[in-house]
Amino acid sequence: MNFVEELRWRGMIHEIMPGTEEQLQKERTSGYLGIDPTADSLHIGHLVGVMMLKHFQRAGHTPIALVGGATGMIGDPSMKSAERKLLDEDTLRHNQEAIKKQLAKFLDFESDIPNRAVLVNNYDWMKDYSFLNFIRDIGKHITVNYMMAKDSVKKRLSGESSEGMSFTEFSYQLLQGYDFLHLYREKGCRIQLGGSDQWGNITTGTELIRRVEGGEAFALVCPLITKADGGKFGKTESGNVWLDRRYTSPYKFYQFWLNISDEDADKYIKIFTSLPKEEIDALTAEQAAAPHLRPLQRKLAEELTVMVHSREDYNMAVDASQILFGRSTSQALRNIDEETFMQVFEGVPQFTISKDKLSNGIKAVDLLTDDAAVFPSKGEMRKTQQAGGVMINKEKLANFDENIDLSYLIGGKFIVAQRGKKNYFLLIAE
Repeated sequence: MNFVEELRWRGMIHEIMPGTEEQLQKERTSGYLGIDPTADSLHIGHLVGVMMLKHFQRAGHTPIALVGGATGMIGDPSMKSAERKLLDEDTLRHNQEAIKKQLAKFLDFESDIPNRAVLVNNYDWMKDYSFLNFIRDIGKHITVNYMMAKDSVKKRLSGESSEGMSFTEFSYQLLQGYDFLHLYREKGCRIQLGGSDQWGNITTGTELIRRVEGGEAFALVCPLITKADGGKFGKTESGNVWLDRRYTSPYKFYQFWLNISDEDADKYIKIFTSLPKEEIDALTAEQAAAPHLRPLQRKLAEELTVMVHSREDYNMAVDASQILFGRSTSQALRNIDEETFMQVFEGVPQFTISKDKLSNGIKAVDLLTDDAAVFPSKGEMRKTQQAGGVMINKEKLANFDENIDLSYLIGGKFIVAQRGKKNYFLLIAE
């Protein structure tokens, strides 16, 4: 597999340094990508870079994932209008371990293959490097004029931001450049990958390698991911879409990909999956023929939910999605966990009912009118039930005065009532 060709047809190349493709065709090459460790989980904004590393390894090269423990203490000025908070070492170490577990779902760190992935943390080589030694060894090779010409610096100094820029952040590109030099020396690393906002920092690294070692290094960056409607990719009303289930459940993760626009699905399926071109072309043709069936979104949601979580989580997310929008069963309701259950029924009218009353049994007609105002009157409830329009826990109610007791509770807590096909109500027993 030709790495550059693979990225090219997937729309994942924004800029590439001359000679990069030739280097990768010549020999197995080590390449690195930096990951910001400011949280103990990656979010889907990180996935473009992670997929680049995945393709890099699939093409036979050695991927190096660099957790920026040192640079994370400073904060990259690119695309930022203000300085960020600094993290302590314990937090950084915790975040690094959590990130490695997530990366292991995309990259092979463990097997005996000659190009198995490597995880490094730049804090390990920066923590004992004195300031005097750093500015003497590294600072003298890069001029202030060179650093000032970078977009990330120019934007912050141009008056677009009233904050200005501290010397700490100004030094960031030197630190990132030194990472590249260090990995070039220690790991034979010849290429750095990243997002297009990193181009200035990456080329500082290639320049440093040229000036200090007389060596040649390369760069390849992908475009920043955008949404067709101009909105920010990966953001929802509740914030970032995370890879860790503690912050974004598998159900919500699945729903995010399922609900993207057709235009975005066409672009994202190339970027966020490893599916071959023929399969993606076939799915695109299916989508054009029957857009209402959303084959691109369904496949994208499946591939990513299985890769980030598991096949079981994907199956549960599909089952949960069917509850409100398709055919589903009482068993499917009972199979989902409480967190997913509450997320499925978010926004559905909710009523609190008495568990004590249920223990003695209560007529359905009384439950759905007096205890929970699912119906405005008993007459209306009776009429709807006789027409087959009342369901309890996805099963048709056989008699309007059926006895409802504790056995109806899902997870010992919930009853789902339906008035007609589309009107759902959640009864919570306390």
